[in-house]
Amino acid sequence: MRNGYYKYSNYLQQKYGEKVYKLVVSLPVTCPNRDGVVGRGGCIFCGEEGTNMSQSYDAAVDIKEQVAINKAGINKRFNANKFIAYFQNYSNTYLPLDKFKEAMTAACEEDVVELAISTRPDCIRSDYLDFLAELSREKGVNISIEMGLQTVNYRTLKLINRGHSLAEFVDAVLACRERDFDTCAHLILNLPGDEDIDVVENAKLISALKVNQVKLHSLFIVKDTPLAKLYSEGQITIISKEEYVQRVVTFLEHLHPDIAIQRLVGRAPEENTLFCNWQTSGWKVMELIDQELMQQDTWQGKKCDYLNGRALRDL
Repeated sequence: MRNGYYKYSNYLQQKYGEKVYKLVVSLPVTCPNRDGVVGRGGCIFCGEEGTNMSQSYDAAVDIKEQVAINKAGINKRFNANKFIAYFQNYSNTYLPLDKFKEAMTAACEEDVVELAISTRPDCIRSDYLDFLAELSREKGVNISIEMGLQTVNYRTLKLINRGHSLAEFVDAVLACRERDFDTCAHLILNLPGDEDIDVVENAKLISALKVNQVKLHSLFIVKDTPLAKLYSEGQITIISKEEYVQRVVTFLEHLHPDIAIQRLVGRAPEENTLFCNWQTSGWKVMELIDQELMQQDTWQGKKCDYLNGRALRDL
């Protein structure tokens, strides 16, 4: 893996023996950080449409119909045989358990090999996980739980009105690992208040917990959000593109090499944002990251030397 990183596409190829495609599915669900259970208004960067502004489907549409429509669109371009039903937007395990069971069961079509469920760490509960474990055995589907951590820095978590702490994330990952589910952590490496030391600690925690996948998001500023107000008033600043590229390199260096990388930058429709990727294509930012890895002769896991009793190795 010299001069590179472990790509999610390679991870899926090794796991399923062929290319697998994600089918985005929407549920009629919100977030406990919006409706008053743990907070109001959500994270300061989250818009009214949640995180999936460009791919959302009408949550009122039947799950099987959503899967069929999405699958037909993919099959127009690719000869696909295997799919992942991806419940992406908001906190999907915040749905009442009976409705959650109905939705997950409905998504288990014959050629769906995995359910990928995006949620918050404080919305992970044993009865939901036990049901998914039972469903996995019954339907022969794998389970992947994606959780937004964003940062290990508890001060930054408070600043962005995240509504949970680091402990909930650790607890949720351990609960998923007990049931042999894959886990994916979402992180934002350029949050206001975070420094390089937080980037390194993000990688170390994810590695120590043996998380399977990571999705990095460069912070974008959605219009009409609390973050947009702070940005417009000059109360926060965003690090430069060059600094972000270096943070990604630093993160990858300290990340365990077996952790698959789903994404290195975020994306959002330009018309809905005040700031997104330094007005640069996400692909261009990814190219800059690849170039920096080459120039520095570095790679994912090069500095992952802190686990398993580092201080005792030379004794």
